[in-house]
Amino acid sequence: MISSLLIANRGEIAVRIIRTARSLGVRTIAVHSDADARALHVAEADAAVAIGPSPAAESYLVIERILEAAKETGAEAIHPGYGFLSENADFAEACQSAGIVFVGPPADAIRAMGLKDRAKALMEGAGVPVVPGFHGQRQETDFLREKAYEIGYPVLIKAVAGGGGKGMRRVDKQIAFDEALTAARREAQAAFGDARVLVEKFVAAPRHIEVQVFGDRHGNIVHLYERDCSLQRRHQKVVEEAPAPGMTEGLRRRMGDAAVAAARAVSYEGAGTVEFIVDGSKPLNDETSFYFMEMNTRLQVEHPVTEAVTGLDLVDWQLRIASGEKLPLNQGEIGLDGHAVEVRLYAEDPEADFLPSTGTLYALRFADGPGIRIDSGVRENDMVTPFYDPMIAKVIAHAPTRSDALDRLSDALDATRVAGPRSNLGFLGRLIAEPDFRGGIFDTGFIDQRIDGLTGALPGERDAAIVLGAWGLVQRNRARADMLAVARGVPAQSPWSLADGFALGPRPETAIDIVIEGTPETVAMAWDSDGPTASSHDATEAVLAGAEADLVETPDGVLVLIEGRQYAVVRADRGADADHAADDVVRAPMHGRVVSVLVEMGGQVVRGDKIAIVEAMKMEHAVTAGRDGVVGEIIVADGAQVGEGDVIARIVDVDGGADAGAADTAATEAD
Repeated sequence: MISSLLIANRGEIAVRIIRTARSLGVRTIAVHSDADARALHVAEADAAVAIGPSPAAESYLVIERILEAAKETGAEAIHPGYGFLSENADFAEACQSAGIVFVGPPADAIRAMGLKDRAKALMEGAGVPVVPGFHGQRQETDFLREKAYEIGYPVLIKAVAGGGGKGMRRVDKQIAFDEALTAARREAQAAFGDARVLVEKFVAAPRHIEVQVFGDRHGNIVHLYERDCSLQRRHQKVVEEAPAPGMTEGLRRRMGDAAVAAARAVSYEGAGTVEFIVDGSKPLNDETSFYFMEMNTRLQVEHPVTEAVTGLDLVDWQLRIASGEKLPLNQGEIGLDGHAVEVRLYAEDPEADFLPSTGTLYALRFADGPGIRIDSGVRENDMVTPFYDPMIAKVIAHAPTRSDALDRLSDALDATRVAGPRSNLGFLGRLIAEPDFRGGIFDTGFIDQRIDGLTGALPGERDAAIVLGAWGLVQRNRARADMLAVARGVPAQSPWSLADGFALGPRPETAIDIVIEGTPETVAMAWDSDGPTASSHDATEAVLAGAEADLVETPDGVLVLIEGRQYAVVRADRGADADHAADDVVRAPMHGRVVSVLVEMGGQVVRGDKIAIVEAMKMEHAVTAGRDGVVGEIIVADGAQVGEGDVIARIVDVDGGADAGAADTAATEAD
């Protein structure tokens, strides 16, 4: 067994690798950027080395700095985790040249499977079925458009050099092909440094089923059964489960054999995943068609569900194989027990097209209990930064049956609390409860087809947040006043205090002006024998003492947590841009870089028109107008860095007015 291991990664995967290595007596070394200096994976490791500034391109992706850290600490091996350098053949070769064990497949295998066009040609030669499409070298726009027409719409444009949904676009009509191709190329270049694409037939009602494989240096290759990863958004996995619902023994055998053949074709070593597209237009049977999509030459985010149903530690297997040992089990010794489901809890805003969200985690609590596993790389009061994938945790449930596993997962999500950055917690809860999903009736389009019902506030939810937030501000101010009084050596507020609301007779209502999610509201507060009450406009009066919601204090105000969703409430005098209606102001929805400003001063726009493209975490996001009008002011330029909430532009009335005049003056002065 190797004696010391450097983890060339961060977050939950680094923490997870460290804990298995520790159980094997292996010394662990973490690396970290400036943003991660106090991260959980740094605290968990036996040693840690700073490797550069916060952007991944200047730290986690710099091969020379990773190798310097390994040499400095005497690391015998490097585990790349997933993402970053995990599928970088040059990195694997650099480790070998430096005399350091790379915990992963040989560089030749990474290269063979790293480019989708070459991988599919290789798979055809190995007898593994592939999706019909163009996997050749030519990249001229006219040629690719012609190939898409020959294949037949809908088609998928996919980056040759990567995965994870980056550089991927579905195109339903020829008229949309050129725009989708341009966006896919630009995104692929940003994510992988390679703008080349391939074009494939889009399989109707597809299910995404992948097979976990392992190989050793002695020529042994096995599979650890399948995972279903069909619930996706933007081609990125949201829910993963093992085994696949509805899987038959005949189909499992065929897919397992195909996955082993794929791995054997490249003399594979270590952990890998062979991903297939399966025809989900009807229930699975022994003869269901499936097609090779790609092979991920690394450990996968969703590996915990395989661990749950096999009872195996996949990182343990990786380290043993990297140490030169044979596979711990042969194919006939690998069992399958029960059902496991995993969801990815992200800092993102489902109501803003799932844009990444950043900030301090003011509250973070997870469920615990039988069959529940939490993999996380953050703690309460940590920061979710704009530099990396915004995953907060993976929540995994295991039980004897799929129904029981889903029930456990639902309970675990109900017990989870996240406050600070927005999260997809409420969205995940609704998704897991969807009757068709519970019944095993789904494909990769499931989320898109039901997105309106999976996001958005429940009836009365915002009204409740208004009155609860106002009460939270009252309580917050009272607590601070009490602390100040104690600090000054005087008694805290007495029962006769106005802030307490106590009175021998009826107390008149008090109006409190607040801002909730950027919108001003006035709340009428009153107290009686039943406790405090509040109301706003036509909202039903609420007895606050009995309301069900979490209130989390922040430096600016309070966060109201209801059904996995969060409402930020501050005093009215703390609201930003009070002189502008919310729809007038076009704001950056996340930290990122302005790829392109798409409008000009004075240009007319209608609600929903694209104002700019912002790139965050190597994905492009359109920023749109909130109302009809004229572009009265443009604040940013192409290439500018923006923070979440920064103003990009302002929209004014078509016929001008005060705002338009001010904008014209500003533009003249700028000229």
